[in-house]
Amino acid sequence: MMFKAFLIKYGEIGIKGKNRYIFEDALIKQIKYALKDCAAFEVTKQQGRIYVHMLEDYDYDQVVSALTRVFGIVAICPVVICDDPEWDNLTKVVGDYIEGAYPDRKFTFKVDSRRADKRYPKKSMEINAGIGEYLLDRFPEMSVNVHQPDVMLNIEIREKTYIYSKSIKGPGGMPVGTNGKAMLLLSGGIDSPVAGYMIAKRGVTIEATYFHAPPYTSERAKQKVVDLAKIVARYSGPVKLHIVNFTDIQLAIYEKCPHDELTIIMRRYMMRIAERIAKENGALGLITGESIGQVASQTLQSLAATNAVCTMPVFRPVIGFDKNDIVEISEKIGAFETSIQPYEDCCTIFVAKHPVTKPSIRVIERSEHHLADIIDQMVEEAVQSREIVICESDI
Repeated sequence: MMFKAFLIKYGEIGIKGKNRYIFEDALIKQIKYALKDCAAFEVTKQQGRIYVHMLEDYDYDQVVSALTRVFGIVAICPVVICDDPEWDNLTKVVGDYIEGAYPDRKFTFKVDSRRADKRYPKKSMEINAGIGEYLLDRFPEMSVNVHQPDVMLNIEIREKTYIYSKSIKGPGGMPVGTNGKAMLLLSGGIDSPVAGYMIAKRGVTIEATYFHAPPYTSERAKQKVVDLAKIVARYSGPVKLHIVNFTDIQLAIYEKCPHDELTIIMRRYMMRIAERIAKENGALGLITGESIGQVASQTLQSLAATNAVCTMPVFRPVIGFDKNDIVEISEKIGAFETSIQPYEDCCTIFVAKHPVTKPSIRVIERSEHHLADIIDQMVEEAVQSREIVICESDI
């Protein structure tokens, strides 16, 4: 059965009061982006409803898959449109829909109609009873259950009449672009793409910074991060990825600072650089994939030492998750297989053999003084020479 339209249902947007139209328009924008490579379509909005009308033949699975990646959508309902709601025609269209959608009709059902167009001569209760009676006559193997039906048949009478009974779960959340912009520190691991996905789900536009250390990290390691950014972009829309050459800074830290403090000092300079790029690009916060206690640089003391260099908020959406929780989301969004590819990033290459787990901020700051005569120029060069890649979804 080829559906010509989809009803898009949203959740939190519905409680936004007078500002609801802003969120609806943002959701429509994201729907259009998600479907841009699928087929010709039109998105309309009326009375708290958003409809996607397909204007030509299309791949049903492709369209549904694209819509299930749009934050703000809680359900996608394939609908049959009845252009002529005259009673005999409406009942036939409903019956044909049931026949086409359910080859095995040994189930219970309930009819739930909404008469948004009050000019329609029958009231909702009359429509429910009349359609139910027609279906029982046409399909005697079906039966009515108004409390726990197997199939809820929905009929919405508006300018056109929309008929649907199936609901495909959407990702929920808020439309991207409705809650500002943040900068994701994106590595080649499992955690940071998940963190970016989770913050984007709250309506935040995502940019990303990746720290590359050639020749200690390969071009394939960089491509892996680009691939991860494209996966995040399936949900967030295009991701502007800033690739920073971090080699000279890491070598300076390695040469001049205590080796047990390498990871913490390195992370602090990553945060400084990411924050500077974030401010230049209008971002309001940083995002990391850190989880308490997962590694030495993610103890509470280490996180406090890292945070001390930031002036903007740092969002850590997986902070209380264990690794299994993070892996589950990584697999769900399609990032896991890419994240576990064996290409080292700069953090693992320069990790200390015995890293400090309870660093003192005062001690760390004293160690950083050894870099005072060179570090500002090195940071400036790294920021100015960064590579920028616009990463868009590849599916």
